[in-house]
Amino acid sequence: MTIREVSERYGLSADTLRYYERVGLIPPVPRTAGGVRDYDAPSLGWVELIKCMRSAGVGIEALTEYCRLFQQGEETQEARKALLVEQRRQLLERMEDMRRSLDRLDEKIEKYDQGLAQKERELRGG
Repeated sequence: MTIREVSERYGLSADTLRYYERVGLIPPVPRTAGGVRDYDAPSLGWVELIKCMRSAGVGIEALTEYCRLFQQGEETQEARKALLVEQRRQLLERMEDMRRSLDRLDEKIEKYDQGLAQKERELRGG
């Protein structure tokens, strides 16, 4: 797949894909004889992983570390797992913060709804 096709498929700009490759988030993408990137299945797998992790709020630094460890081989499995466990913990914490924020917003909206209902009753003479 060309970089344009990958860009369209995953909703990432070509510049972002190049950046991910440059900083080591995606291992070097195979190229055609003419030097054009030709994303293969393993490359697409990395793009999917990075996109998923970024959507979950995992930082570039953590992802770079994960990719670096992965490229070192089997002996880094425990370190990679520990990194993922920590990122999961942080995601759960962010989700809890968001849940509290959502609860607070719901409370505020309810107060507005109650106030509007009271105003309508007053307008109707009740």
